[in-house]
Amino acid sequence: QVQLVESGGGLVQAGGSLRLSCAASGRTFSSYAMGWFRQAPGKEREFVAAIRWSITMTSYTDSVKGRFTISRDNAKNTVYLQMNNLKPEDTAVYYCASTPLGPLGVVGRYNYWGQGTQVTVSS
Repeated sequence: QVQLVESGGGLVQAGGSLRLSCAASGRTFSSYAMGWFRQAPGKEREFVAAIRWSITMTSYTDSVKGRFTISRDNAKNTVYLQMNNLKPEDTAVYYCASTPLGPLGVVGRYNYWGQGTQVTVSS
């Protein structure tokens, strides 16, 4: 089992920034990569960004490229999502998740999920 706890969500004005954190515990050695996903009301959960634990490899969905940065601290088993220049369309519940194998952008490949943290961007 891998336990994931997100933090850092909140309410911010358009153009503002937030940093989300995801702390992993348990059988973290079984994790190949970590991803961030988001789900807005009435919409499907969508991939945002992902990062491998062992090498410098990241992946982003097109709508956040240049604005969001995913990073990790292996010593703390923690993954971060720095979100800059936030837009109202970024409003969603953000989830971190762990996958034992790729591909990184596929929701169904992730087998452990956090409880989610709300991000609301006002216009």
